[in-house]
Amino acid sequence: MEKPQDIAPAHGKLGVLLAGMGAVATTTMAGILLARRGLAAPVGSLTQMGTIRLGKRTDGRTPKINELVPLAQLADLELGGWDIFPDDAYQAALRAKVIEPAHLEPASPART
Repeated sequence: MEKPQDIAPAHGKLGVLLAGMGAVATTTMAGILLARRGLAAPVGSLTQMGTIRLGKRTDGRTPKINELVPLAQLADLELGGWDIFPDDAYQAALRAKVIEPAHLEPASPART
């Protein structure tokens, strides 16, 4: 068996571009912004909340994935996207009505 290579830790910014400013993209963006501000948990994020079992079930070793693999931090994500419609992500989220305005406002462009 070949020896596994070391994975270098992530450093610097990571660009995340989303095609289409619909319900999925705007919810993703709002969730990331709220989580990195400590206003929401990153629910649904495998890399932030997911765990992996190491060894047998009885070993009890289930670290979070982001503790095991050197991933970029939420604060290092630079979000962007495009759509055929002229709305920006905030306007698109308001129009889609998939995020309550009370949750969307803390993620608004004025607070970034």
